Amino acid sequence: MKYTKWLTRTAILLALTLVVQALGFPAYITGPLVNMMLLLATILVGLESGLLIGALTPWIALVRGILPPPLAVMIPFIIISNLLWVLIYHFLAKKNKYLGIGLAALSKYGILASAVNFLVNVPPKIATLMQVPQLLTALAGGLLALSIVKAINLSDVLEEK
Repeated sequence: MKYTKWLTRTAILLALTLVVQALGFPAYITGPLVNMMLLLATILVGLESGLLIGALTPWIALVRGILPPPLAVMIPFIIISNLLWVLIYHFLAKKNKYLGIGLAALSKYGILASAVNFLVNVPPKIATLMQVPQLLTALAGGLLALSIVKAINLSDVLEEK
């Protein structure tokens, strides 16, 4: 029963994340929302849920045509940055949620910026999107996630995982 609940919640959050990507909003809207969904999965369902969604969404986005083909070379780095985003937040949030968001966002930025600066050749516009905007969208997504969790907690809806 516990696995069914985890699987159902993870599937719903994955589907919502894919809907956010498919809506075609600009990166400054989609980025924070996707980062928010990764942390919501981690906080509300568990670490494994956030990791799974973070690893699957770039591949699904490419296959579904949501992620432009020039970004395909970035998929491994997007996955690594998503996994670090979730892991660092998860482990630091026990001490300080805001520190967790800050350091997780810096790590996400560091992976993606390093990839476009040193490892892969992408068009300049994509390279720019993979740098400072990633830091800002991660920070915004993290704060959005915390706001939603706080609102859920205030309404006494959230139960233990």
